[in-house]
Amino acid sequence: MTGYVKFLRDHVGHAPVQLCSAGILVENEKGEILLQLRADNHTWGISGGAVELGESTEDAARRELLEETGLAADELELFSVFSGENQHYVYPNGDEVHLIMTVYLCRKYHGTLRRQEEEVDELRFFPLEALPDNITPPEKDVLKKYMQMKQF
Repeated sequence: MTGYVKFLRDHVGHAPVQLCSAGILVENEKGEILLQLRADNHTWGISGGAVELGESTEDAARRELLEETGLAADELELFSVFSGENQHYVYPNGDEVHLIMTVYLCRKYHGTLRRQEEEVDELRFFPLEALPDNITPPEKDVLKKYMQMKQF
């Protein structure tokens, strides 16, 4: 944990905080989406994380994608913003958050796929009809909306 979130946690411990986050749905040429198996809770989710002070959500999404997957986003399209009770989450370490998550869609990217070893156990592109069942809770609505957009 670094930056703004570390600063917050140093002051409030595990108490609930409202946190701005950004994520990216990466779609390859086959229409598959990139998911990562999180090291902390062993569930699948999209790339993303907390927005640092003064950072735009788009820049945060790009930064997190590069850090976690080795991929650089060439173009981003705003997908949706998610907030409310479904964005309440308690991390395995006890940190409690209410997320306001801005999610982007990325179909044009470059780089070599490589996982960030501290945070990601596995990276894999999934066809929409074969998404894993164990999705990280705050991202279930993201994937549900994406599937509706794709009419699955």
